Amino acid sequence: MSQLDPRRRAQYLSALGIDWWQQRASSAHAAEPLLVHPLAPAHQVEPARQSGPLSTAAAWQALEAEVAACTRCALHATRTRPVLGVGDRRAQWLVIGEAPGAEEDRQGEPFVGRAGQLLDAMLRAIGLARGHNVYIANILKSRPPGNRDPRPEEVSACLPYLQRQIALLEPRLILAVGRIAAQNLLGTDTSLGRLRGRVHHFGQLNTPLVVTYHPAYLLRTPSDKRKAWEDLKFARRLFRELAAATPEGH
Repeated sequence: MSQLDPRRRAQYLSALGIDWWQQRASSAHAAEPLLVHPLAPAHQVEPARQSGPLSTAAAWQALEAEVAACTRCALHATRTRPVLGVGDRRAQWLVIGEAPGAEEDRQGEPFVGRAGQLLDAMLRAIGLARGHNVYIANILKSRPPGNRDPRPEEVSACLPYLQRQIALLEPRLILAVGRIAAQNLLGTDTSLGRLRGRVHHFGQLNTPLVVTYHPAYLLRTPSDKRKAWEDLKFARRLFRELAAATPEGH
């Protein structure tokens, strides 16, 4: 991941509503990420069985078609468009939210509108960009009416699709945004505050997972943007450590 010019980072942090200051020389004993196992058994995900570009592309096409035709839960009757995901399908970063909102339902793309703009600013602040080494998805692929919280049966119906996305992507790191996404992925009712600042793991691939606030929440509670910035720096540091520990070509 390339270094971001300090002036550009200052602009992105300003967009997040976070004051910018020049970082002092880092301590020789920087804090290491705290590695923990999921607080409850996480959902299992099978590694992708397909190999090669053509079979992977075919697997994505099949997944898109299944989601478009899905009637596993009642949400298919009220949605405008299914929302599978968007971004780089070879991405090493995977961002997961809870469910599409009204604008996502209209456009068929996750995280658009004001929340999407803030998410894009959050990603840019750590040197990332939508569509470049980042894939963005939700647990639910259909919008719940009135943007209510997903119901357990809806999560159960949609989760296999997300599991297949993870198996195809094989991301190096998952960033779960929001309490509902984090709790469903980790199989816990622990508060978001207690889930933050730790490295969790998801599924059979044991993918490292970091938790932060949902952009929509940050729009309502801008005082927590600085905490979100700390989460992003934590995730970036972890990603770099994982990249350094991964053999070339993996």
